[in-house]
Amino acid sequence: MTRRGVVGAALAAGVGVPIGITGVAGRAAAAPADSGPDRLTLPAPTGPYRVGTVPLHLVDRSQPHPLAGPGRHRELMISVWYPARDVRRYPLAPWMTAASMRMLLHSAGFDPDAVRAPLTAGHEGAPVLHPGGRLPVVVYSHGAGSHRSDTTIVVQELASHGYVVVTVDHTYDGFSEFPDGQVTVQEDNYDATPWTYSRDLRFVLDQIADLAAGRNPDVGHARLPAGLGSALDLNRIGMFGWSKGGTATALTMGTDRRVRAGLSLDGPMVSQPRPTTDLYRPFMLMTAEHTRTTEPAVAEFFAHLRGWRLNIHAAGAIHSSYGDNQWLVPQLARVIGMSDEELAGWIGTLDPTRAVRIGQAYPLAFFDRHLRHRGHLLSGPSRPFPEVTFVP
Repeated sequence: MTRRGVVGAALAAGVGVPIGITGVAGRAAAAPADSGPDRLTLPAPTGPYRVGTVPLHLVDRSQPHPLAGPGRHRELMISVWYPARDVRRYPLAPWMTAASMRMLLHSAGFDPDAVRAPLTAGHEGAPVLHPGGRLPVVVYSHGAGSHRSDTTIVVQELASHGYVVVTVDHTYDGFSEFPDGQVTVQEDNYDATPWTYSRDLRFVLDQIADLAAGRNPDVGHARLPAGLGSALDLNRIGMFGWSKGGTATALTMGTDRRVRAGLSLDGPMVSQPRPTTDLYRPFMLMTAEHTRTTEPAVAEFFAHLRGWRLNIHAAGAIHSSYGDNQWLVPQLARVIGMSDEELAGWIGTLDPTRAVRIGQAYPLAFFDRHLRHRGHLLSGPSRPFPEVTFVP
């Protein structure tokens, strides 16, 4: 089953089960009392700040619409996550929109009305908190056939610690919903390569610059959260991605100097053409299945890193272990009585509660070190994280 199917299975099977996994650090984001199908939850971020979020609809007029006629251009949905203030009157944002969630469930062969998406920690449209001036910016790119919410645990963790995080849907290579209600999915006749992703990411960087200059890049001029533009520090931009998004992060680092630090969550680093130039800015690999031993492209990319570099590996992790799947699939196991051996086939042997902590701690430590020049977690193996190996 594809990663899309794994997520759909986990969500569909969540009906009628106690939500959350005992022992995960932090608390689950509280959902208001309501009726209807059960709503799943995500673990809450651990940072000192409340979190806000806002979706934006962008049009890249430099790229033609890949599946429409002349005069149409490529459209993207993004979400901006940030530390927030005065959040009480702003509702929590769902993990996915209702329509895209239905499509995700349907595509996996489940009742689209079976369950509702989890609520995130992000309060939609809440004003931005400026704790100590402008904030570093991090851009996120998803994997093939997925969506911009697939690593929300990591994203909202960064925002709760004072980062602005921009997550990008790569249209026609995953699930996305636009303001007019149109839901797009992965299209077989659309050849989305890591370079396609990288073009999207460079365009999004341009739109972030527009936001910082006081402009509103949203096509419909959606209302922006108060203080958003003035919160962005364009001199401290990082980027990370999962799978194909990790490869796209590497490609973007090689072609756009605005990105000061890059992180790959098990990216295969396979692209045509491959990057052949050396990279002198910080880059970290969090590997699982796509290791330097098993993937020549990963080893070749690592050899081109001439600045600060690090490869860490969590024992027992599989390809999707650093994202939200590691939290969702065990809920499925509890519902259907999956054996430990079967569950390991879905999520590896990395304990989900530990995976959440690793996913919260190490990306934060990486961006803290290279965008804020603080922290010591990446100096070497850490006793609180015995699963994590520093690969020489």
